[in-house]
Amino acid sequence: MQTSALLDLTKSFWFWIILFLIVVIIRDVFIQKSHTITHNFPIVGHIRYWIERIGPEIRQYIVANNREELPFNRQERSWIYASSKNENNLQGFGSDQDFNSPGYIFIKNAMMGYNPPKDHPFRKNPGVIPAAKVIGAYHERKRPFRPYSVVNISGMSYGSLSAKAVESLNKGAYLAGCFHNTGEGSLSPYHQMGADIVLNIGTAYFGVRDLDGKFSMEKLVEKVQSNPRLRAIELKLSQGAKPGKGGMLPAAKVNKEIADIRHIPIGKDAFSPAFHSEFSNIPEMVDFIERMAEGTGLPVGIKSAIGKLEQWEELALYMKKTGKGPDFITIDGGEGGTGAAPHAFADHVSMPFTFAFAKVYQIFQRQELTEHIFFIASGKLGFPEKALMAFAMGADSINIAREAMMSIGCIQAQKCHTNHCPTGIATSNKWLQAGIDVTLKSERYYLYHYTLIKEIGEITHACGYEHPCQLTMDDIEFSMGDNNRTIALSKSLGYHKDPVKYGSFHELLACSHLGGEGARKRLAFAPVV
Repeated sequence: MQTSALLDLTKSFWFWIILFLIVVIIRDVFIQKSHTITHNFPIVGHIRYWIERIGPEIRQYIVANNREELPFNRQERSWIYASSKNENNLQGFGSDQDFNSPGYIFIKNAMMGYNPPKDHPFRKNPGVIPAAKVIGAYHERKRPFRPYSVVNISGMSYGSLSAKAVESLNKGAYLAGCFHNTGEGSLSPYHQMGADIVLNIGTAYFGVRDLDGKFSMEKLVEKVQSNPRLRAIELKLSQGAKPGKGGMLPAAKVNKEIADIRHIPIGKDAFSPAFHSEFSNIPEMVDFIERMAEGTGLPVGIKSAIGKLEQWEELALYMKKTGKGPDFITIDGGEGGTGAAPHAFADHVSMPFTFAFAKVYQIFQRQELTEHIFFIASGKLGFPEKALMAFAMGADSINIAREAMMSIGCIQAQKCHTNHCPTGIATSNKWLQAGIDVTLKSERYYLYHYTLIKEIGEITHACGYEHPCQLTMDDIEFSMGDNNRTIALSKSLGYHKDPVKYGSFHELLACSHLGGEGARKRLAFAPVV
């Protein structure tokens, strides 16, 4: 009788629930020592930790309003998602922005805007705006390069992003005609799907080094000669999220493929030092740049976050004196993102884009060098109004990273540093990557890029110009706060950008150094359906 009752009890659902809770209580109170909360409150403590774990998702989708979140608010993400899916990205019933918030951007439209003639390329394909400058022309590089697009993909390494994510972005870049920066993880097979490529070289010289970690000019030349889509080289001094900070790829992630791509030993930690070993001062860096440019024939530039300005002054003076130096400068704002960075570096080291770009641009302006340098802007600029502000400040093109990731499905889960990215974009987990359809995602990046370029062009025309390089710093104003006053960008930042030499849209498209060959052949300036 007792046995029968016991058997009946074990079949009860509540029996197993109570048994489980008893086991949890015993474990929390008498065995585990690491969590005081669960020791003192065994059941409630676990509920607390569970709620804390899903807190970001609750705030993201339920608590926060459309304009409240960082790094990107819901309204910004929604615009990217809708644009990438070719859905309605319009806004109804007026703006929900606070026009009086300090720093709010106002773009000054003209009474009579620029009306492109019927045969204008923008009318046939509004997703294309080539850069107004040619990279490497001033220094007479053997293979100068005019980017086919004023918007391009910033450096994100294979390893930081998944194989399928990199492949999706590269195929999307091919469709759009923009270039794809490799990131310091070097050139992977997934970067070679047809798009123009900018090879990023960091402090560890991944992909162009010997096994001791020393830079190898022979390997760099070999890489350039075997990859005709390589159009420029970017020497990374630092990046927005962690300037002055190196990195480390754990041995567990260094498989044969990663080892072959980066030219590092299999199964050993891969260290990326904080500083370069090939140079330690400005003349040595310029000499290194010139040697790479001479050996490869490609334009060579530098990428850096901005802090102290003394060495930038020295670089400008040295370039003025010698006529040598970088062909382009990528200025990375401190608000830029990365897969992982220490809190203090991400939040407090280096200046945000607006101040960083303004200070560096003026240094080269004083030496009358801005005409000879191609300026690339980076730092949350993948939206029409922010991109146009950068062009008005003197940028010749912008680089986008997280915006590109969102166009292929990133949901801002902020789990890039855990290898558990739920969308498969920032993880090496094969199961999570399996959800990425490369054909679909590449098309989505293309559609986002197309929409961004189209809106940049349309606002440029509304301001009375044909090309965004023609915008001036008096065409943009900032709100000064809740006092019904605004201030022109020129007065706020204390300078006027130098005029960019510009003829016509047709001249840019006829340039013999124009990139985006694959996209040009595919699109042939036909209307996008």
